[in-house]
Amino acid sequence: MAFSSILRRSASSFASLAVRALRSQRNCHSAIFAALNQTRIVSSENRLSPFLPPSFSYSTKRPSSDENLLRVLDSEIQCAEETIDRNRVEDAPDGFPFKIEDKPGSATITLSRKYEGEEIKVEVSCPKCVTSDDIQAYSDEKESIPLVISIANGSGQCIKFDCVAYTDNLDIDCLGIKNPENSEDQIAYEGRDFQDLDENLQKAFHKYLAIRGIRASAANFLYGYMINKDSREYLMWLKMLKKFVEA
Repeated sequence: MAFSSILRRSASSFASLAVRALRSQRNCHSAIFAALNQTRIVSSENRLSPFLPPSFSYSTKRPSSDENLLRVLDSEIQCAEETIDRNRVEDAPDGFPFKIEDKPGSATITLSRKYEGEEIKVEVSCPKCVTSDDIQAYSDEKESIPLVISIANGSGQCIKFDCVAYTDNLDIDCLGIKNPENSEDQIAYEGRDFQDLDENLQKAFHKYLAIRGIRASAANFLYGYMINKDSREYLMWLKMLKKFVEA
């Protein structure tokens, strides 16, 4: 009996809370409708919803914040157009054997070639943006761009190099080999850090890449190419933002 009484009291309490919550929602809706009804109406066309008061309609006037954003975007687009060098052509160094795949809107380019039955691909990313403060703080640092080099042979295996290309040399950070027999869930052994390998082994791998056309002489070309691409992509990105805000 006591337990039944407790249940009845709990049910009564829950019902009371539910009623208060429902009343609160109704009051909230009434307050919203009242606020909307008091809003000054700019246009009386295109009712938002049949559930809103008949006198309510939305304004088609663009918010001032949007207009300010568009002005800033226009200014930045003008600046980007003035600084971009449309006539700049990055000439590949002599003997550069790769085909360049450069898709608009992509942050990377892909270099590809075949060599002695191997499929070689190099993914080149845009260099890090460097400000004048960065240059002053890190004056000893050199300009660089990241490279991911993949070399596949007929066996289905693929060796992968993570590199950093500077304007005068190429550094290998790490390398690993992918075996198609390994499952996706299996964590493959990736070897030691490249700098921890025997010095002669390091030199041999640098020569291995150089024979396949990946040399330090190409680093300066790739850096200039990616700087130019970054300028073009930034201008296109700004114009896409403006188009979205104007829609």
